[in-house]
Amino acid sequence: MFELKLFAPQSRVEALSDVLEALEALSVSVEDADAHTPAERALFGEPDMPAPEAGWDRSRVTALFQDKASAESAAESLVDMALFEGCAIQAITTLEDQDWVRLTQSQFTPVEITPSFWIVPTWHEPPAAATLFLRLDPGLAFGTGTHPTTRMCLRWIANRDLSGQRTLDYGCGSGILAMAAAKFGATAIDAVDIDPAAVESTVANAHVNHVHLTAGLPDKASGRYDVVLANILATPLRLLAPLLCGHLDKGSHLVLAGILSRQVQELQEAYAPYVALTVLDEEDGWVLMGAQVT
Repeated sequence: MFELKLFAPQSRVEALSDVLEALEALSVSVEDADAHTPAERALFGEPDMPAPEAGWDRSRVTALFQDKASAESAAESLVDMALFEGCAIQAITTLEDQDWVRLTQSQFTPVEITPSFWIVPTWHEPPAAATLFLRLDPGLAFGTGTHPTTRMCLRWIANRDLSGQRTLDYGCGSGILAMAAAKFGATAIDAVDIDPAAVESTVANAHVNHVHLTAGLPDKASGRYDVVLANILATPLRLLAPLLCGHLDKGSHLVLAGILSRQVQELQEAYAPYVALTVLDEEDGWVLMGAQVT
């Protein structure tokens, strides 16, 4: 395999990508040409909302070709086109064959939540210090313990005795929070998500970890819970305030994650009619928020 790498201004990226595909590129990817420099610009957007920018001022476009001749031919064709004005060929490089399974596995190692509680991929042995652990591999659903939002939720769970606590994991992804709650004593656990793939992932992961829970779409959540966990993002959490708080009872704990530090006030305002949210934990610009019903 060979990669044709180009620089392009934002206005040329879409047309350039279309032409590369027409020239039989196997794939085309676009990234910030200034990544890892002071000029890097992050483009963030909430689900169902447009990103603040359509793209980067300077983009690096990488096209993958089956052989070097195809990559060279594509480069020669591009430089003669009017749309290539303002663009530049960077290089044609060889993409070495790799064992992608082993490469992926090497990027996921056991994750320490507390000194005694770990998240361990199936291809690793648990660390000697792990008296309690979950087996979890990266997959289609969010939640492997590597992201700060997930780690903070897991730390909250690991530092409580949830014995006999009815628990709801709303937006369960891989089911990691629901399974962790079970390991720390929770019972009658419901794990729900709008994505059927996440529900399937949760069921499979629960089986691997010998955890009993009920997984399904959001309508599976019913009644009141002692603990309600939701690791999503700020916008859906705001919209879900009446629904999530409707599952709380006196003494219940509400724990929310997926919130940036700058979004604390807007979450507090959204939940103010129901509970008084406070910041419980913070890591890498993300916060964990929660409340207990009195």
